[in-house]
Amino acid sequence: MKQVHICFFWHMHQPYYTDPVTASASMPWVRLHATKAYYDMAYVLQQFPEVHATFNFTPSLLLQLQEIGTGAVLDLFLEHAQRPAAELMLEEKAFLVRHFFSANWATMVRPYPRYHELLVKRGLEVSDHDLPRIARQFSTQELLDLQIWHNLAWFGYGTIRRYPRLAELRQKNRGFTEDEKQEVLALQRTAVQEIVPLYRRLMERGQIELTTTPFFHPILPLVIDTDITRRARPDLPLPARFRAQDDAEAQLREAVLFHQQTFGQPPSGLWPSEGSVCPEMLPLVHQVGLRWLATDEGILARSLAMGGQPWQRSSALYQPYHIGEAGQSLAILFRDREISDAFGFVYHKTTPEAAAEDVTRRLQGIIQDSPQERLLIAIVLDGENPWEHYHDGGEQFLSLLYESLTHHALDQAGQLTVHSSTVSTALASMPPTQHLSALHSGSWINSDYKIWIGHQEDNRGWDLLGHTRTQLLDRVTSLPPDRAQAAWRELYAAEGSDWFWWYGDDFDTDFKPEFDRLFRTHLRNVWTHMGLPPPDQLNQAICAKGMPFDSEMVQQPVGLLTPTIDGRVTNFFEWRGAGTISTQPPLGAMWKADGIFTAIRFGWNLDQFVMRFDVDETNLKKDGFDVEIVFQGLQSKYRLTFPLSLSGPGEFQLSRRTTTDTWQTVGSRQSIHAQTVLELAIPWKDLDLETGQTIQLSIAVQEHGLEVARYPSQRPAVLTVPGPDFEAGMWRV
Repeated sequence: MKQVHICFFWHMHQPYYTDPVTASASMPWVRLHATKAYYDMAYVLQQFPEVHATFNFTPSLLLQLQEIGTGAVLDLFLEHAQRPAAELMLEEKAFLVRHFFSANWATMVRPYPRYHELLVKRGLEVSDHDLPRIARQFSTQELLDLQIWHNLAWFGYGTIRRYPRLAELRQKNRGFTEDEKQEVLALQRTAVQEIVPLYRRLMERGQIELTTTPFFHPILPLVIDTDITRRARPDLPLPARFRAQDDAEAQLREAVLFHQQTFGQPPSGLWPSEGSVCPEMLPLVHQVGLRWLATDEGILARSLAMGGQPWQRSSALYQPYHIGEAGQSLAILFRDREISDAFGFVYHKTTPEAAAEDVTRRLQGIIQDSPQERLLIAIVLDGENPWEHYHDGGEQFLSLLYESLTHHALDQAGQLTVHSSTVSTALASMPPTQHLSALHSGSWINSDYKIWIGHQEDNRGWDLLGHTRTQLLDRVTSLPPDRAQAAWRELYAAEGSDWFWWYGDDFDTDFKPEFDRLFRTHLRNVWTHMGLPPPDQLNQAICAKGMPFDSEMVQQPVGLLTPTIDGRVTNFFEWRGAGTISTQPPLGAMWKADGIFTAIRFGWNLDQFVMRFDVDETNLKKDGFDVEIVFQGLQSKYRLTFPLSLSGPGEFQLSRRTTTDTWQTVGSRQSIHAQTVLELAIPWKDLDLETGQTIQLSIAVQEHGLEVARYPSQRPAVLTVPGPDFEAGMWRV
């Protein structure tokens, strides 16, 4: 009699959006998915106690659930939602109008009349340039309703049933109050706090198995050695070779430890990030106590070919294998790509009944066509993102599917028994009988790593990662233990696959620039923990798509200036024609204004460079803040520093970058004054600059040594030292 184990394996993952230095996160997806997919998937399974499944939680996701649940970290979207609608500034209104429709419009906006009405008012397509104008057209009540609907629409069927108040608010539809908004946000945080206990209870009663992934979701083979890429894609151009087996070991070791601390017992299984595998990782997986791993059927087909065996899908796929050297052997299983991908990309386009019937049909075909008496059918896929494409969040489809398994719809009396099993239960019942002599190096996508390496943007990211790691290795022994640990943690976060997923031209998203910024932020934090200034390359976007630069963030001067450096706006004309550096983030970007400066102006005459800072006196406590202005020419680099708490006449320190990459003090200058504004001047000759030379200008603000703001936000301003004909060249008819 045939015995069949159907193993649902749901992968839950989000990249590490948190910037530990500022204790903030720019994107809301952990919080929003918690109230929908994470909660729903456990909720629906609870209704069918005879159905068993495996859930994979990446440690980077679990850590963020913990940070959000305790309130240790707030994300930028939540901060905008919490702010009373009547107190919103124009740029905050524009942020809401731009970003608070971030959901599947067909399934999460249009079903709710008020939410859809607000979307229609905004327009389906809107440019960042038009956002301030559009935002002004939204009333306070409309903005308040938008704040609530952005969060209310992300609650799934599980949380709606658990908290009937949410259904009442959906029924109300419009005219919400600030108190009702606080109710929604409080229930949201409660739901986040309930995720881990919910899954832990399911694990303890034996209905689910919980597994892990390398901590920050790196492509582990590429961390071990980027040259492993050549095995599947010898044609790809590669970055400077990156080899960090110690990091791969740490990502695995820390994952297992954090999983045990979170759920009370260590995991037995591993879903390697993106199903990416190579032979070199197998002993590392074994030594941390893991006993099985899973990947894609394409890896199996190529692995068998490497061993000289033909690919016969029906007989080869639906069984586990031994892999690895004697004494370090692991079990490995391979996902049925067709069924798994249908869950993610096909079934939301049809009815729940038709989708459930199709799964049954496919399973019956597999069972009939496979010659072996024992089968393990692995259905492995993303457990969070597909459900926002289903009109009911996938509830009816999953319920019908789980119900058919509960009622043994696939069983054939006396000839066939079908179990929905956790992976470890299935392996205990049918341990591997065949040894896989070779393992292909690749991922679930095209059985290679091209998504994450090979494009010039990918490769630049790997080069920056490698350079930062080299510097950390050189200095780590001299760092205090806590700073060394923090530096390594940030480097591991930068090794995550998600940043590289968006580099190159394989995928696109409105948030691509933010993923780029987050990657560079993690690397910058490594340098900060080392006590070193981050290299300028980390201030420059790797992918420039969607990012306004000089045309919007920097406006060049149009006239020569001779302001009086007295800390006051002496008259209207003294700064007329100055250049400006925007102190507000681009409206399409995902980080908030810092509340330090309301304006930055700069300019020049033939003898000196001048700057004016308008300080935000309403929000800023200036003690502990220092300003650093860097001028970089072709042959020299100078730094100008002063405390932001400066009052009245003062001085700034001028330093020069040496050939050994250290700052050498040149001396102090007294041409700075702060009263109602802060003004300063410095002669061109002090910067070793002459007429016509190009310079790069960047401004950083540090709080107790940690950088908290940078202007321009993404790359230095590019300026040219003026000559006698400067004003004539600015003349336009």
